Amino acid sequence: MTEAEKIKALIDHIENLKDATFIRNGASHDCKAAADHLRNKLAYAGDEIKTAGQFIEQIASKSSRSGKAYLIRFKDGREIESGKYLMEELRRLEGSSTQPAK
Repeated sequence: MTEAEKIKALIDHIENLKDATFIRNGASHDCKAAADHLRNKLAYAGDEIKTAGQFIEQIASKSSRSGKAYLIRFKDGREIESGKYLMEELRRLEGSSTQPAK
């Protein structure tokens, strides 16, 4: 996968989370709104973001206004910082894309 494809996959993953809420600056948003927000931030950043890791660190981890971490809250009440969650998802993506063909 290219870095752009990884970024798209990460945003799509957020958008398609079931029974989850995205918390941004203390306000709850559905996952579609969260994905739209991340796409807008990415577009605003332009060519500054070259890798999926940069996307996670600079766009998808915290508010650029308040500096507060974004959270993902699951139906069971469990919360995780979006940056940590997306780094785990990126490792999964990269692991599955580097498997040798049999």
